[in-house]
Amino acid sequence: MKKLFLLLFTSLYLFGAQPKFLMPDEAFKPSAKLNEKMQIEATIELGKEIYLYDNALKIVLKKGDGLEILEVLKPKSVEHHEDMVYLESPTFVVTLQKQSGVSGVKSVDIELSYQGCSEQGLCYEPETRVYSFEVDSSKLTSGAKEQKSEAVQKPLEKIEPQKLSESDSIAKTMQEGNIALILLTFLGFGLLLALTPCTFPMIPIISGIIISQGEGLSTKKAFTLSVVYVLAMAVAYTIAGVLAGLFGSNLQAALQAPWAIYSFSAIFVALALSMFGFYELKLPDSFVAKISSNHGGSRGGYVGVAIMGFLSALIVGPCVAAPLAGALVYIGQTGDAVLGGAALFAMSMGMGFPLILVGVSAGKFMPRPGAWMTMVSAIFGVMMLGVAIWMLERVVDEAIITLLYSILGIGFATYFGAFDKEAHIFRRTVSIVLFIYAVALFIGAMAGSYSMTKPLGFLKSSAVVSSTTLEQKELAFTKVTSIPELDKVLEANKGKKILLDFSAEWCAVCKELDKKTFSDAAVQAKMGEFVLIKADVTQNSQEQKELSKKYGVFGPPVILFFDVTSTVLESKTIVGFIDAQKFLEHLSSI
Repeated sequence: MKKLFLLLFTSLYLFGAQPKFLMPDEAFKPSAKLNEKMQIEATIELGKEIYLYDNALKIVLKKGDGLEILEVLKPKSVEHHEDMVYLESPTFVVTLQKQSGVSGVKSVDIELSYQGCSEQGLCYEPETRVYSFEVDSSKLTSGAKEQKSEAVQKPLEKIEPQKLSESDSIAKTMQEGNIALILLTFLGFGLLLALTPCTFPMIPIISGIIISQGEGLSTKKAFTLSVVYVLAMAVAYTIAGVLAGLFGSNLQAALQAPWAIYSFSAIFVALALSMFGFYELKLPDSFVAKISSNHGGSRGGYVGVAIMGFLSALIVGPCVAAPLAGALVYIGQTGDAVLGGAALFAMSMGMGFPLILVGVSAGKFMPRPGAWMTMVSAIFGVMMLGVAIWMLERVVDEAIITLLYSILGIGFATYFGAFDKEAHIFRRTVSIVLFIYAVALFIGAMAGSYSMTKPLGFLKSSAVVSSTTLEQKELAFTKVTSIPELDKVLEANKGKKILLDFSAEWCAVCKELDKKTFSDAAVQAKMGEFVLIKADVTQNSQEQKELSKKYGVFGPPVILFFDVTSTVLESKTIVGFIDAQKFLEHLSSI
């Protein structure tokens, strides 16, 4: 009996000795209020033996109506277990300022994010709260000085408001800027985007369309055809962008299904064959005659050009870049499809302006009928075949793509006069160089080397290859395709810095990142400090759509960074291509 009592007493003692952890709503009791000076005082009341991480605190203005955060005042944090924390309940004072011309009472939403731990050894998940206020803007200035609130009893230090990512900054500019300035800015963004790799395939397309018109094409008609093509392209981007912003889906990705890629690649092959003179692509004579009898005979050609421009924009157009992402974020947050669509249209016209110049040049300098005309048509036919192969890169194995490029190069070099002894010396020299390169590409592809710049790279010593292979294994990405998969990886790597790369097999810029940025030795060494995760959105499935939507991604490539608390560092987000040097500097700042 004594033993039974002893066992019972021991069990009760051990059970009572276990630490009792507070629930999250007991450990942290956040609140916020608006004082007489129109400052927002946010307080996080901490439970017993609970502390709050300083670096996890974020205060963001989610809705401002012409207002913005001037400064945030906070109590001084202390060092605890090698981290800067708050051991007592802190109060943070947010001072707002208004933009010129703003008056009256404005609605404000403040987002407060925080994360902390218990002295007993339990760390709580990050929490976010949003508080809404009606702020009298007449009490605000555009240059408020640091002020102390009576609610804060400790010395305060100034901290900078959280920085926004480039795309979020653009979205904020759209929300608060002048309409004319916004449109002009996006027109400039479009001109810059015209220099990105994804727009290059449009050059042979518009040039081929102009050349295929044959003799008698005036500069005026070449200009008109080019404008029709670009307008159709702009309309496609605008419609797709507005729908993507409103419904949070990447419509361009929806058109990257294998059947769509194969279909459009076949169309470009058909266009190429017509450029070689195998047949003439045109509307039926009866249909052309009917159109000609109604208001002139050129309308059918314009309709075809418009259709090609519309489809080219969706299939061959650029991947997401910061301006496009910013416009989509703005549309998604505000629902203002009018301004968002106008900005996208202006950006598209900026992208199309160089294409108009190309089209007019093709029409103006088009050679007269004869041998040269045949040669020029053949050159653009080869360029069309190059576009078809480039599109297939998204769905076909890399080995087959390299072989196709090499065969195209060998065939064109032969046609251009590599073995023609009577050809001009310059023409023959160019042909021979192209032939040698294409043969090297073919040999490299057969040996398993698929590099376009180093086709014979397989000839390197095995030691170098082994070293490279080992280095690539060390930097391998963990692939995820859904929110649960990502959450599992994030949970397993808490306390580490994380890089999350949104990518897809059909994304040309993603491949540019892999080949030119991620392959750099210095970049790889720095990336070794991060846990590397790749979010594959190739299939554009419902799970992948939800994953993209959760992180505000409208299309790849987008690179997100998480701190040691698994919180997204929004100001560090990268949208679009970034070269190795800039990426290395970016990594060093995290």
